[in-house]
Order: sequence, then C-alpha cells, then structure tokens
Amino acid sequence: MSKRCEICGKTKSFGNTISFSHKRGNRTWSPNIRRVRALVNGQPKKINVCTRCLRSGKVERAI
Repeated sequence: MSKRCEICGKTKSFGNTISFSHKRGNRTWSPNIRRVRALVNGQPKKINVCTRCLRSGKVERAI
C-alpha cells in the first residue's frame, strides 16, 4: 500500500522513541492511508487518501 496521500501529500515522518531511562531510538509514524474510489475529472478512480482528507471532505467519493 502506498505511504503517500494523493490529496495533501502527507508521507511518513521520522523521530525518536525516548525510553524511561532516556535512551533514544529511531522510529517512524505512518499516515492512516485508505484506498477509496473517488471522482477524478468526472471519472471514478481508485486513489490513496489519508483519513484526515476523507473526514474533512476534500475528496468527492464515488459510490
């Protein structure tokens, strides 16, 4: 599955995990991506969209 939202361009972000003893390790945060059918130029097409864009209504979903 794609790791990128085709509407807003949200991708994987990087950072550190910090334990109780304050040791640091690398970690990643992936966006919540869903594959939905949406109308693109009047034609139904499957695109990868983050759930934030789905909730805010940036995507016109096809049935």
